[in-house]
Amino acid sequence: MSKYKLTWRDLKFSDFKIYLFGLFKAFIPKKKLNNLNDLEEFIQTKSAWVAQVTLYSYLKTRMGTRYVLHFENDEFMKSVNLAKWNIYAVSLQDLTFYVFSYLKINFQFQDLKKAKEIFNNILDDEILNQMPKDINEECRKTFNERLEKINWDNQINDYPFNPSALSLYEWAPIADKLKTLDRKIVLNSMILKWDIIKKEFSERIEF
Repeated sequence: MSKYKLTWRDLKFSDFKIYLFGLFKAFIPKKKLNNLNDLEEFIQTKSAWVAQVTLYSYLKTRMGTRYVLHFENDEFMKSVNLAKWNIYAVSLQDLTFYVFSYLKINFQFQDLKKAKEIFNNILDDEILNQMPKDINEECRKTFNERLEKINWDNQINDYPFNPSALSLYEWAPIADKLKTLDRKIVLNSMILKWDIIKKEFSERIEF
């Protein structure tokens, strides 16, 4: 186990980086997505943004003015880090399946093996970004299991982002009795963020 101590400063400058870039980039014209490299970057960055912004927003809402103080607690930070990676892992799966289902339905894209290739490329990158090995391996396993059952012709209409919404509810380091009260709000917060990504994708894709 790493001896590196996670602190609020680490969270502010590393994990929040994608979130903050997302806010600034909202005012910059976005280039079209017209090749597989563009898709890989889109899937990776948007999954990270959704996972992080929903997790941190939920924590901030539940903790109120004590929000920053909790990030001085090492045990809490470990829980946040674990939650972040697990939610991101499922988000990656959801967005990968959504993107390639969308391509098949709307652009008659047939090389669907590229979905797994791109997904594995992203997870290879995340090993370098210190994604825990066990989460990385479990993510690949779960992806393959879902891949065997997927209906590409209906995936985008079959509640494609429910798994990641449920992962936010499961992994957020909030007391269970409080999460139970928040369940509907938590799930909806994730789905609303995905609606933003879906809209952006439909506007940028040119395959």
